[in-house]
Amino acid sequence: MGRSHSSPAAFMFAQLLFFFVAAVAIASGIGLIVSRNPVSSALWLVLNLFCIAVLYISMNAPFIGVIQILVYAGAIMVLFLFVIMLLNLAALPDLQAVDWKLGAAFLLAMAVLAHLIYAVSSGLDLLPDPASAETAAETGSAYTIGLELFTTYALPLEVIGVLLLVATIGAVMLAKRRFV
Repeated sequence: MGRSHSSPAAFMFAQLLFFFVAAVAIASGIGLIVSRNPVSSALWLVLNLFCIAVLYISMNAPFIGVIQILVYAGAIMVLFLFVIMLLNLAALPDLQAVDWKLGAAFLLAMAVLAHLIYAVSSGLDLLPDPASAETAAETGSAYTIGLELFTTYALPLEVIGVLLLVATIGAVMLAKRRFV
């Protein structure tokens, strides 16, 4: 197996980082679903989007990772929080009520889970080979992504844009009706 990392320790660190971030992404997805407060759900989604960006960057796709942070964790989440606040669904959570011991226990549990997944995966030889720098440079450039996005995936891109516009207009109309 041709590894693109310079040493086995660097390769092991990259895989441990991958599994840790993947475990945090799964846990934040679960937190997003089970959270009763819409603002907390939105913050869980922000954590999930950052984890996905780190996963993209770890797989030699830095352009997609940065765009993930800028577009989704930045612009789209601001839009979601704006709509939540417009609908007046909940107040902001009190930061003094946060149990920091629970947060530290959560991070420790995610680290143990990531290490367990890594150990089982390496024992069963299920670990993927990382993409080479040449493959990442060919497929991860802004030109290649833009070409695919605006030719092959033009219709889904437009549909998503229309759906976001309709959702925003609907949220504003619901908020306007509540205040009138």
